[in-house]
Amino acid sequence: MTFTPPPAFTTRPDLAGTFGMTASTHWLATAAAQAVLERGGNAFDAVVAGGFVLHVVEPHLNGPGGDLVGLFATAEAPGEPVVLMGQGPAPAGATPEHFRQQGLDLVPGAGALAAAVPGAVDAWLLLLEARGTWEAADVLAYAIGYARDGHPLSAGAARAIAAVAGLFRDHWPASAARWLHADGTPPRAGESVTNPAWAAVLERLVAAGADAPTREARIRAAREEWATGFVAHKVELAAAQPHRHASGTDHAGVIRAADLAAFRAGFEPAVTTTFRGTVVAKAGPWSQGPALLMALRILEPMDDALLDPSTADGVHVIAETLKLVLADREAHLGDDAVPLEHLLSAAYAAERRALIGPGASHELRPGGVGGGAMPPLRTRYRVSAGTAAGTGEPTLATPRDPEAVTPPDGAVRGDTCHIDAVDRWGNVVAVTPSGGWLQSSPEIPSLGFCLGTRLQTTWLEPGTASELRPGRRPRTTLTPTLLLRDGRAVSGLGTPGGDQQDQWQLLFLLRTLVGGWTPQQAVDAPAWHTTSFPESFWPRTWNPGGLTVEDRLGEDVIADLAARGHRIRRAGDWSLGRLCAVTLDPATGAVGAAANPRGGLGYAAGR
Repeated sequence: MTFTPPPAFTTRPDLAGTFGMTASTHWLATAAAQAVLERGGNAFDAVVAGGFVLHVVEPHLNGPGGDLVGLFATAEAPGEPVVLMGQGPAPAGATPEHFRQQGLDLVPGAGALAAAVPGAVDAWLLLLEARGTWEAADVLAYAIGYARDGHPLSAGAARAIAAVAGLFRDHWPASAARWLHADGTPPRAGESVTNPAWAAVLERLVAAGADAPTREARIRAAREEWATGFVAHKVELAAAQPHRHASGTDHAGVIRAADLAAFRAGFEPAVTTTFRGTVVAKAGPWSQGPALLMALRILEPMDDALLDPSTADGVHVIAETLKLVLADREAHLGDDAVPLEHLLSAAYAAERRALIGPGASHELRPGGVGGGAMPPLRTRYRVSAGTAAGTGEPTLATPRDPEAVTPPDGAVRGDTCHIDAVDRWGNVVAVTPSGGWLQSSPEIPSLGFCLGTRLQTTWLEPGTASELRPGRRPRTTLTPTLLLRDGRAVSGLGTPGGDQQDQWQLLFLLRTLVGGWTPQQAVDAPAWHTTSFPESFWPRTWNPGGLTVEDRLGEDVIADLAARGHRIRRAGDWSLGRLCAVTLDPATGAVGAAANPRGGLGYAAGR
């Protein structure tokens, strides 16, 4: 039995060129990044330019008050994957005791109480300072232009604003003033929208370093102004005002200017494993990245036919593997010492592999370490009868989701975006920014953005792997991937989707590394994911045995999976995953890119 052959078509063929390639989840970000490459910038200049554009044009998917995770390899050290750490920690006042005193047993999904320290802006500027070649003013010009002069509102952003218009009108007046018309109606897709307050913030950051003697010093001055200057002061004032949270109750946030002053983004070594001759690099256990590596360790020795995401046997085996590693994510991964050597060992993979049976498991089955010891799990999980198709970072309900009802009081879900770049010199970078969605918390009018809600991925129970503690990073779902072969980076990739990010990336890796498909074929292929684990986002439910599939997987395959005990939820034909990727052939220097056709915003460009 052989791996399913790839489809005979691609929606966007892989491209080759000499300047470089970029791919992202929005065409304007891709265009900005590609323009930088065409004007002589490197991949880091390009991806930072595109990243700041994403803040402006996808405000329902990411924002300056959010966070990011990146992976890159440089032309000078092509075999050394590096993590760009842009995940801010919990503020000093964010203690479990404070939340309980507020009458809460979960961190809400919206409102400033759920805000971690913003990490995205400092991380983007750090990457530009350390690895870029352009001035901040030139890189930020694209975002400043779209914020000041306007850009067409995407359909996704229009849906998000319409979904929370009542919340804005009734409880978040600053957000209503920012996003609604004077008569209280939401804007329509395609309307030109601006954000002059954010444009002014970016210009003030650039001006802060105008007199510094070097490019790097000028960018460091901008970072310092962000962390200790007017931004931090206004964040504290805004968060301290009580406002409606997703819990349906009003609270003040606890983030303070001192929390921003204490945080700086940084670089960290990647965590890696080898699968079928390719080194796969991920961020550390403060992300969910190691779960993908654990899945690859389990699947490595299996027959190719069992690794095909397009067949019933393949879907079953891969889904059961994902349930095991996501249970281990729940039990073990967090911003503490994590026994990664054991979790990624051949012996542990064999132990976990033996648990895959002929039927779909409906249990949460984490493994033990150190003689069977295991950190405590939450004592009670909310069980969901079903999950709206495509929920993730989380994904906004769309008209395709008949059971996805817009909850009251700011519980409308956001999503994430992604951007990749590769240049003529061999630099490869993949970054996944998120958080700070327009529906996260009230707009800060003088800044043009709102705070994120990453703390909702923490538990209040003591001893759990993702326990809320001041100064501790919440375990993020942001998880880009870097691939290396023969000591050189050959691809960077990623996707929005929260708990589904590594699931959809696993399908991509199996189709490309085992099946021999092109990146674009793998992006286009039918996607699916399991929901049989506690999700990372409020209200923290799980759906035992749940399997969400694109209908294109096929009637026979879907019926077979249902017969094995998988609780099937159909998501439509083109609804799951928003993968994009860039590639590099070190032997020829050829570069390529692939982008997701779902939703009509993913775009790849280059030459």
